[in-house]
Amino acid sequence: MKKILVIAALLTVSFVNAQAFSGQGDQKFQVGVNLQSHATGINVSYDYGLGENISIGLSSSYALGISDELEIVDDPAFKDRFDVKARFNANIGNVINIDDNFDLYPGLNLSLKNFGGHVGARYFFTSGFGIFTEAQFPIANTITT
Repeated sequence: MKKILVIAALLTVSFVNAQAFSGQGDQKFQVGVNLQSHATGINVSYDYGLGENISIGLSSSYALGISDELEIVDDPAFKDRFDVKARFNANIGNVINIDDNFDLYPGLNLSLKNFGGHVGARYFFTSGFGIFTEAQFPIANTITT
């Protein structure tokens, strides 16, 4: 099962309207596999360009499989599986200038569960098909239990 998830993560598809990041008005929509400790799921994100190197957007994830090792609850509820984030990205692909089809984007996000950061990279093979990877990390919890 883990091998299948790794392969799926490597083949994650990004559906977009243009090459890399083209600045103000640019829109990116991504669908991918969410791999984390004790859970797997799906992640969807949308980013909208505000300027040459800045974008904002939304990201949402839903945990489909939760490990029995977690002791949150016996049967995780929707609120335990779902999260939505408002995000801010600094799209620096054109600054580091590796390739016109490559975008690197560090950023910050505020979700229902925490305040955190992320760093991602996308590479486009055509104007509507590419791959992406993104690592997210919490900085502070916004929920008290």
